[in-house]
Amino acid sequence: MADRQAQREKVIQALADHLLANGLGQTSLRQLAAACDTSDRMLLYYFTDKTEIMTTVLGRVTEHFSVVLDQALPAQEMAPHDLLLKATALIRTPAMRPTMRLWLDMVAAAAREEPPFPAIAKSLLHQLMHWIEVRLEGPSGDAKRQRAAFLLAVIDGIAMFDMKGGVAEADAAEAALTNIAML
Repeated sequence: MADRQAQREKVIQALADHLLANGLGQTSLRQLAAACDTSDRMLLYYFTDKTEIMTTVLGRVTEHFSVVLDQALPAQEMAPHDLLLKATALIRTPAMRPTMRLWLDMVAAAAREEPPFPAIAKSLLHQLMHWIEVRLEGPSGDAKRQRAAFLLAVIDGIAMFDMKGGVAEADAAEAALTNIAML
């Protein structure tokens, strides 16, 4: 039983690496199996179905993303402007590009109502909102939540420019952030 769990963990990590490298475009059961050097039948030995595969693997990616975010920007309150500048710089690093690309793929799949992406995207969205709120200065409440939503929208917008060839636009938006005195 321990061997099965250890092998399942290897499969999860291989699939997480595959999704980060390729996005959601190569996620047929056969493609996923090939990515971890196994058969589609063996994948179904480790997981009940493709939904469980995707939910588990994207959960692993999300856990790693959370750790990276927490290490880069520990939970201390800061002004919205400072948080926006730091978070935007972070998501534009080469190390974060695969994760941001996968996030945008998930959002697009969720918008098309493709299972299991609506639930996964909603969960990650709530996690990101919480992550931002914890780092925003000021008392908790509606105003803080609204600022967090605004910051997340700006961060995701810059990521969208960055991922889809609008690097000049992303650079311009990031440069404009330095001119915003207060949010």
